[in-house]
Amino acid sequence: MRNFIEKNFIVIAVAMTATAMVFPHAFTWAKAFLPVMLGLIMLGMGLTLELSDFSNVFKHGKALFIGIAAQYLIMPFLGYLVSRIFMLDEAALIGMMLLGACPGGTASNVVTYIARGNLPLSVSMTLVSTLAAPLMTPLIVEFYIGKSVPVPFWGMLINMCLIVMLPVASGILIRHFSPFSAKKLCPYMPSFSILMIVVVIAVVAALNCKMLESFPVIVICAAILHNISGLSLGYAAARLSGCSIKDSRTIAIEVGMQNSGLAATLAAKFFSVQSALPGAIFSLWHNISGITLAGYWSRNEGAERPEDERMASESAE
Repeated sequence: MRNFIEKNFIVIAVAMTATAMVFPHAFTWAKAFLPVMLGLIMLGMGLTLELSDFSNVFKHGKALFIGIAAQYLIMPFLGYLVSRIFMLDEAALIGMMLLGACPGGTASNVVTYIARGNLPLSVSMTLVSTLAAPLMTPLIVEFYIGKSVPVPFWGMLINMCLIVMLPVASGILIRHFSPFSAKKLCPYMPSFSILMIVVVIAVVAALNCKMLESFPVIVICAAILHNISGLSLGYAAARLSGCSIKDSRTIAIEVGMQNSGLAATLAAKFFSVQSALPGAIFSLWHNISGITLAGYWSRNEGAERPEDERMASESAE
């Protein structure tokens, strides 16, 4: 059953979204529970981490710094730029900015593994960007749109601590003090997290069913372009900074794949349900693009050139 859920995420998500549009009232009541669902997903992430992972973070040096900088510089800028290019309305602009300002998604670790990237670097990037998110996300949103849209900075910061930091810390502590319990839970957490994300997407779809019926092509295209541009510029920034091919692929995936469930949840809680739509669309699309790109890279891996091997060793210093 777990393998079925993990292998058929897109099919399940599309089916659930269609159901939510036909029977919206069966899902809209769950809007109040979106933060709880995200908290459970972050708890699952915490269960996969050990205290030693924090010390391992510093082993990646240059590549980690470049990746985090790209995460919080490239994606917010792209979110704003794409929104202006497509002349999105205020609600969609807010949703795109939240997408750009959120940390990397947990699915990026799986996609990095498929792409045969640097998995320890991927985990370190996800960990650092997630821990920085309660401060960075509201700061970035305030910086880009604070003059035109009231941004509840402190409310977002406090809530992100509750739905990101607290669950992750709880998961780490459970794994540290009760490794047997963590070992029992961990095999089920990927499937559970997928189901929670599917429910989040379905709830957002139900809340926006009237808008989705008109097929918002512009918002869909904007979300897709945001993702593809993030993957491309993330890779380019890493290569231009001297990272190896393996590390550059990892950074591209981490930069391009956002925690879209968190973006949708924050949008629905602090702004409007319409603002959550880009996050829901992105959540479906970035899994398709990420897995497709990872499959291509894994089939065309090849041996790294000597200079790439040297870069890889330097990035770990």
